Amino acid sequence: MDPVDVALCLAMDVSASVDFDEFALMAGGTAAALRDPGVLAAATSGPRRAAALCLLLWSGTGAQDVALGWTRLDGPDAAAAIAEAIETTPRLPPPGATALGEGMAAGLALLARFSGEATRLVMDVSGDGRHNQGRAPAPMRDLAVAAGLTINGLAILNEEPDLLAHYAEEVIGGPGSFAMSCADYDDFAEAILRKLRRELSGALVA
Repeated sequence: MDPVDVALCLAMDVSASVDFDEFALMAGGTAAALRDPGVLAAATSGPRRAAALCLLLWSGTGAQDVALGWTRLDGPDAAAAIAEAIETTPRLPPPGATALGEGMAAGLALLARFSGEATRLVMDVSGDGRHNQGRAPAPMRDLAVAAGLTINGLAILNEEPDLLAHYAEEVIGGPGSFAMSCADYDDFAEAILRKLRRELSGALVA
């Protein structure tokens, strides 16, 4: 793959607290965001005029699947193809516990295996619950920070109204990192749109 400005791993919670309708809202909302001209403009705003994206679905320990491998985002056709792939992806891992740290570890491994050259390496974690199985998230965050990576978070508050604090304290880290929240899955599409615009452009403010 030719060099890109940012390699972004989308790490999406599909644990038992996320039902199939909610997963469809997450996948559909992410696809809609990728069809937004503002997201494409952000992805192509850097000197290399391109980003690379992948999609990781995670639930319990040992239950992580790559739904979309590393794909270059450099124009409308690529954006449309990535959006279609995400919108139609099956819910691959079985529902289980919320192994947030394990999901983060899998995302970091994907970033470490990125075969291209990227100015920034970023993981985007979306979920609706605290870590409750496997490795804790904070040590995974610390590894990412030590390696110069950035982890951002989108906390969905329908199950745990104070989840944003958990993401802020134990999940996010690295240059320009931030955590956002949305009240429910119905609000996910608008939140992920704002999040992707910010992540792909590298903006440090909302």
